[in-house]
Order: sequence, then C-alpha cells, then structure tokens
Amino acid sequence: MNAAASSSPTGSTAPVLGNLARHSFLLVMLACFLFFAVYNGAFLSLGNLTNILEGSAILLVVALGMTLVVALGGIDLSVGVALDFGAAFAIVAMKDYDASWYVAILCGLAGGAIVGLLNAILVVRLSVSPFLATLGVFFIGGSVQRIFTNGGGPISFRRLPTEYYNLAVGNLFGIPMKIVIGVVVLAAFYVLLERSVFGKRFHAIGMQPSAARIAGINVKTYTSFGFIVASMTCAIGGIMVSANLRMFTPLAGNAYLMQSIAAVFIGASMHPRGRPNVLGTAVGVVFLGMIANGLNLMGLDFNAKDALSGIILVVALVFAIAQRRLKV
Repeated sequence: MNAAASSSPTGSTAPVLGNLARHSFLLVMLACFLFFAVYNGAFLSLGNLTNILEGSAILLVVALGMTLVVALGGIDLSVGVALDFGAAFAIVAMKDYDASWYVAILCGLAGGAIVGLLNAILVVRLSVSPFLATLGVFFIGGSVQRIFTNGGGPISFRRLPTEYYNLAVGNLFGIPMKIVIGVVVLAAFYVLLERSVFGKRFHAIGMQPSAARIAGINVKTYTSFGFIVASMTCAIGGIMVSANLRMFTPLAGNAYLMQSIAAVFIGASMHPRGRPNVLGTAVGVVFLGMIANGLNLMGLDFNAKDALSGIILVVALVFAIAQRRLKV
C-alpha cells in the first residue's frame, strides 16, 4: 500500500510542490527578472544591472538602519529626517564654514546622531512608543527643514571638494562608490546583527524585552544605541545624496521611508521566524530596485507604474508570508 501511495501522482508531486511553495518568493523574483529580460534585452546588459545596484545603494543603507530598529521591536518613521539632516549638515559645513570634505562627513553623521538621540530620549527616557516618538520627530524634522530653508528651497553648493563628490560619482577599482559604500555598510550590519553577541541581544530585546531584562541585558542602553546608530546610518545615505546632487533638498529623505519599510518586511517575511535580518533586507532592496528599473524600461505611465509596482509588491509579500509559514 505504501508503494502504491508513493507511486501515485499525488505522492510523487507533493515534495516538488512543497519545495516550490517554500521558495515561492524567490520564484516570483526570478519570474519578474526573466519577464523584464525577455521584454527588453537591455535589462540584462552589464550597464543596466550595475545601474540597478547603484540606484539601490542609498535605499540599502537606509533600510539597514530601519532593520536595526525593527530588530529591537520598534519602528523608525524618522529615517528620512536623519537622511536629510545628514545631507544638510554636510553641505552647510562646506558652504558656510569652509569645512574640509572629511569634516563635512563627520558633521553629516552628527546630524543623524541628533535625530537618533532625540528618538532615544523620547522612547527610552519618556517611554513614548517608537511609532509615536519617531512620527513626532518626523514632523518636527520636516518643520525645521522648511524653517531653515525659508519654505523648502534647496541649498546648492557646486564647488564640492572632489573627494566628497566622488562618494557619489567616483569608483574604486572600477566599482561605483555607491555600491562600495552599500556593500561596506551591509557587511558591517551583517557582522553586528547576525554574527555578534550584540546582535543576539538586539534580537532578544525585540522578541522578549522583559526576558532580556531578566537575563541581565541593559534594554535601555541597547535601545538608545540602536536608534542612534540607525539614524547615523541613514545620514550616510544623506551624504551620498548630497554628493550626487551637489545640494541639500529639504524633505528628500521622505521618498525612502516607505520603501525602506517594505524592504525590511520583505526580508522578515522570508525568515522562518519572521525576524528582520540583514540579508533578507538586502534581497528586498534588490527586488524593489529591479521592479522599478524593469518598469521604467517598459516605458509605462507614471501612475500606472506606481500601481503595478504596488500590485507586484503585494503579490510578492503574500508568497513570502506563505513561504515562511511552510518553513515553520
């Protein structure tokens, strides 16, 4: 009877269907890749694939900062503000104070640290929920930018130092600097979150903060550290944006908020336990970059492109969540 069951179509195909279901998100990603490749041969060109990676580098940096906060069990709606402050502090330091390029970078990181410190004070010291705290910082940061620029006008500085400008347009051994910076930040976060005691403690706080506290982990210190590091990481993205545009554009960071959240939760939905993880976030960022690039090559209307992007994202998330449930 067992032999008959194993020889039946259902018995022979069940393992195959199970394996397909368990890798459904990657199959959706591969299907999109193949569709774009067939639709437009330019999609597979080395230049275009490099453009996808280069265009996704800033989002990757911001999404990694978001990953750190979500791993702690929170959310950071102020990542765009941290990005903007990083760009603003760096540009103003060079334009108004004649700072050197490396001092400007330090100023940009300090701008991000201010945002993270404010988030940490609200969440850790005043016990405001991360959602409401970072939402408040989002509104405060936006208002500060509009006030500082007299209504939201950009601050341009065309005489950027070559070293600073090369952070966006330069290359290292033929590899675009945006990609190099993205890979370096990715590697650092992978070691921090996935291969260190610090990372284990971050995840422990995110899963069971009370148990982590009982185990002797200083939850307040780690939470504060997480918010500050996340904002400083987003400031790196702001430095890259300002180097690319040679200006600071108020509220430009808001464009990265929803995409960074989407990338983090795509990565988390692929994890067997639904946890945010560095490599999953990277996959989510590449997926979003591939979709945006492929739809651009199709020449769709702007509104149609956004709608189709949303549909593809929802379908991908459904498959990713189904994949996770099958792995549990």
